[in-house]
Amino acid sequence: MSQTERQIAALAAMSSAALKAEWQRLTGTAPPRISPAMMRLALAWEWQARAHGGLSRQTSQKLAQLAGTKSRTAEARAGMRLVREWNGAAHVVTVGEDRVIRWNGREWRSLSEVARAITGTRWSGPAFFGLRQKAAA
Repeated sequence: MSQTERQIAALAAMSSAALKAEWQRLTGTAPPRISPAMMRLALAWEWQARAHGGLSRQTSQKLAQLAGTKSRTAEARAGMRLVREWNGAAHVVTVGEDRVIRWNGREWRSLSEVARAITGTRWSGPAFFGLRQKAAA
């Protein structure tokens, strides 16, 4: 059994005060006002995240966006074909099965790079191609 597994197993026997003290020690912040059961889950997640690396940057950004609730961005998925009219010309971008973005016979790292090449200004690629929508109130 690993150290993290032993710590998680020990959570079941910890009192509410001990859970709060462990949260304070582990995170350096005041413990949240949640039930002991939720505190056990939160501590288990913290230990696992520290042991195994936590969330990816993309996941963290997605969660932050969902928490802000100002807009929702659909992911550019393999096989997508995005069309945008700009200054009277239709621009077609495809996302290959290998998830490579293609436009104008070239491969691009992001939709934002393509939007910048089309417009000459800094655009959010997902917004330019209609993948970002305002969240419902």
